[in-house]
Amino acid sequence: MSSYVLGFQQIDKSKLPVVGGKGANLGELSKIEGISVPEGFCITTEAYKRIVESNEEFNTLVDKLSLLKVDDRETVAELSKKIRENIEEISISKDIVEEVSKYVSKLGEKNAYAVRSSATAEDLPLASFAGQQDTYLNIMGKDEILKHIRKCWASLYTDRAVIYRIQNKFDHHKVYLSVVIQKMVFPEASGIMFTADPITSNRKVTSIDASFGLGEALVSGLVNPDIYKVREGRIIDKKISTKKLAIYALEKGGTEEREIEAGKQNKQTLLDEKIIQLAGMGRKIEAYFGCPQDIEWCLYEDNFYIVQSRPITTLYPIPPETKDGKNHVYISFGHRQMMTEAMKPLGMSFFQTLFKEMVSSTMSEMGGRLYIDASSDISSPFGRITFIKGLDTVDVLMKNALINLTKQKDFIKTLHKGKTAMGDKSMWLKWINLTIKDYRANDPAIVEDLMSTNKALMLELEQSIIKFSGDELFEFIHKSLKQIKNTIFHSYGVVFAGTYASYWLNKNIEKWLGEKNVADTLAQSVSNNVTSEMGLELLDVADVVRQYPAVIEYFQQPKEETFFEDLAKIKGGLDVTDSIKAFLKKYGMRCSAEIDITRTRWNEKPTILVPAILSNIKAFGPNAHSIKFEQGLKDAKQKEKEILGSLEKLSGGKRKARKAKKAISVLRNYAGYREFNKYILIWFEWIIKQAFMREADVLVKKGIIRDREDVYYLTFDELRDVVKTNILDYNIITKRKEDYEVFEKLTPPRVITSEGEIIPGEYNTDNIPEGALAGVPVSSGVVEGRARVVLKMEDANIEEGDILVTTFTDPSWTPLFVSIKGLVTEVGGMMTHGAVVAREYGLPAVVSVENATKLIKDGQRIRINGKEGYVEIL
Repeated sequence: MSSYVLGFQQIDKSKLPVVGGKGANLGELSKIEGISVPEGFCITTEAYKRIVESNEEFNTLVDKLSLLKVDDRETVAELSKKIRENIEEISISKDIVEEVSKYVSKLGEKNAYAVRSSATAEDLPLASFAGQQDTYLNIMGKDEILKHIRKCWASLYTDRAVIYRIQNKFDHHKVYLSVVIQKMVFPEASGIMFTADPITSNRKVTSIDASFGLGEALVSGLVNPDIYKVREGRIIDKKISTKKLAIYALEKGGTEEREIEAGKQNKQTLLDEKIIQLAGMGRKIEAYFGCPQDIEWCLYEDNFYIVQSRPITTLYPIPPETKDGKNHVYISFGHRQMMTEAMKPLGMSFFQTLFKEMVSSTMSEMGGRLYIDASSDISSPFGRITFIKGLDTVDVLMKNALINLTKQKDFIKTLHKGKTAMGDKSMWLKWINLTIKDYRANDPAIVEDLMSTNKALMLELEQSIIKFSGDELFEFIHKSLKQIKNTIFHSYGVVFAGTYASYWLNKNIEKWLGEKNVADTLAQSVSNNVTSEMGLELLDVADVVRQYPAVIEYFQQPKEETFFEDLAKIKGGLDVTDSIKAFLKKYGMRCSAEIDITRTRWNEKPTILVPAILSNIKAFGPNAHSIKFEQGLKDAKQKEKEILGSLEKLSGGKRKARKAKKAISVLRNYAGYREFNKYILIWFEWIIKQAFMREADVLVKKGIIRDREDVYYLTFDELRDVVKTNILDYNIITKRKEDYEVFEKLTPPRVITSEGEIIPGEYNTDNIPEGALAGVPVSSGVVEGRARVVLKMEDANIEEGDILVTTFTDPSWTPLFVSIKGLVTEVGGMMTHGAVVAREYGLPAVVSVENATKLIKDGQRIRINGKEGYVEIL
């Protein structure tokens, strides 16, 4: 068998390294019964390697190209052009020419052929490089075929292909090109078929684009195709477009554009029975490859031919089909928690275990994120109303998406009915009773007692866990989960009472006085808010640092590995060290995306805090902690006085003022505690993480894992099993690291069904200025300033007067809040952490602004309206 040329029948997926993604897929397609594929063969990567490996000029140019970044576009273009010219001038060796000639003679020298590029990093399950290399149609004669083989090799270095590889971190030297030579079919019609709807991502809907002539007219955007949607053998939608142009083959080679005769322009390209037939072929191909496919097809003499099929790589993953055979709907837990980044398996599985213990409910895993099955809540009319209404303060876009879903009556009828998403009714009844009891009591001593009890439990766990290792450690962890549940359970009365007080005040004061969101001001500088206190206490650290110029200079480029050792050698460094370590003792368990136990904590990398400390020094003078707290307290007291005074002047004013005064008191006594539960859970995770890492170090010493952080890619139960047995298939780690890299790049949907359909939510934009970005108002006020688009807290360079624009903020971002004058996030709701802290600091804030970090550019001047909920780019 030649190593340079392979016929389709000799090719399967194992040949991917030598024929590329396109060639391997054609080989596999040729083996599916009932699927017609035009005959052809592949020039393997071995031929390409032979041509370029000994080419000194080529390799020198590629070496230079490998040093460039995406921004070096001019140099990329210049070098790429030289490489293409080099390849197109190469002489193909005699033995390769003979092999190609033999196959062309066998298939027919007078036939026309398509000559297509097939890269080894193309049409892969997780990285589609489709369209990056060139395709040539209707090529006739051996000489022309050989010429276009060289052109295909050269197209590996088009500007777009090179840039794509740089962006996706593919080594230019390690991407090789095969060339597919395939007999041309001259179709009456052609197009593309997706076995999952590319608009909604629904896996049960096939979408077919169809037009007359060759498919190049459609791919190149010359025509608007007909679009047909098929579900389970039935056409559910058709859009017939006006098709003015088509591309047809010329007799002597090449192609041309032709205008379609007027009577045919609005004609349906495929008859209904042909649409159903083609959709059935799509399902057969999908079943063969085991995942949704993007398929190129053509119709010739009433027969369909498949000329390519590749995986659809843009779909968000869905869980495996459930055993109940019913449909399910899932909501993103990450959007509820303002943490939409991918989680590693240990972090995900441990949080699933914790969540199940806390509310007796399970979470599903999709694309490295956690999702809650809300099927039962949405399936019943009463549950639907209360569940969707409950999302009002969490994520309005999620709420609106579920409202859109309920309009799909047929789908709602098929939903699974079972356990609700957020625990059983008895648990909620207990919480409601606790809420009523705590609201009536309105006693700050309840909060003090809860905080004292929880802290004592954490300190006890820290001491106890050190005694355990191996399987006994995991037994201890399971018992401690129950302790955490019991102690936190009793605190929900206080949390819900504070939330209800905020809701009552906003609703009734707007009704009685016409003033919106008064709780925003009334909640400023409340006591016992561990998250807002954290931001203010970092101002105290800044006060220590500001006294020592040498430390400030070192902070410009601190060294992570020797941070505290370096500080010890600098004047004032010991004072700064004591101050930072005192801060870390209280808050060092925190970090961005902190519900994932695998994330790097501030205790593990204190340098994360340095940018925030420097920003505080730049933005504030000494004693800013007290000044900011006192100002917030003054504003809250003044607002209370105004409201009560205005209410007393109304009809029934004394009763209204009395009720409002009680609600304000409850709000100020309890609202701060809302953040404490999360603080305790993260403290608990930090205790457990340290124990996990001690076990990881033992596994490294035994040679079972290579790096201590390899345990991040095992689930909680798998880690226990490995610790117990000292046996591990390392391929699991390798595969999950690859999966995690893919998951990191995905954008998780708020709502997704078991059919894979992503349900969109939208805002009513009638009442916002034209061109403004809609969001959810969570903290009142209107403010203008410079947008600071920050994706990682440690990259923040905040100056006084900046408005922070980011994807999400969890409590770890609070240290930045003291320096900014406004907040914009892509995720969140009225009661998410960022909103709560923004209100306490008196920062105007708008959350759930879709694509804010892409639409708003760093440095632009913007205006945010935290009362009405929109952002204007000025």
